[in-house]
Amino acid sequence: MKKIILIAFLFATTFLVAQENYPQDINKKHEVKINALGLLAFEWVDVSYEQLINEESSFGIGILAGFDKNSDLDEYRKFSITPFYRRYFSNKFARGFFIEGFGMLHSYDNNNYDYYFDDFGNYYENYNSVTKTEFALGFSIGGKFISKSGFTTEIYLGLGRNLGGDDNSIEAVGRGGISLGYRF
Repeated sequence: MKKIILIAFLFATTFLVAQENYPQDINKKHEVKINALGLLAFEWVDVSYEQLINEESSFGIGILAGFDKNSDLDEYRKFSITPFYRRYFSNKFARGFFIEGFGMLHSYDNNNYDYYFDDFGNYYENYNSVTKTEFALGFSIGGKFISKSGFTTEIYLGLGRNLGGDDNSIEAVGRGGISLGYRF
């Protein structure tokens, strides 16, 4: 009798845990998002698409374009394409805490200022701006929250290292934001 009760209890527990997933989780495997933080704080349009592979992982791509021409942020990033892979660590379908690996092809303005004095004591300033395109690899951590109707909110923060480059290249890139989107 104890074995039958134990088996019935385990079956009921499994059934209850399975009911935590919302019905839309099984059929909806696509997400589109916009980074609200980048849009409001930095005048960057950062949109992304994510394809759910299964309940624990996904892959996607993000595209960022900066539109503030009077800002020093052009020295950090003007444009980027960022493919990523995410691994979720919760018992719910592709939501909760995640770790992400990403690659980033990005361009930025490399502004160089040279200051010098000539033999007669005259001061000179030389300004040189070059748009550079480089590739970085990195990791992010974050969390994703999804409503029953499919609206998503995610918060993430990451850091990557530029590969290659020269002495004037930036060494690291950041990835982060607060994104709002929809799962369909």
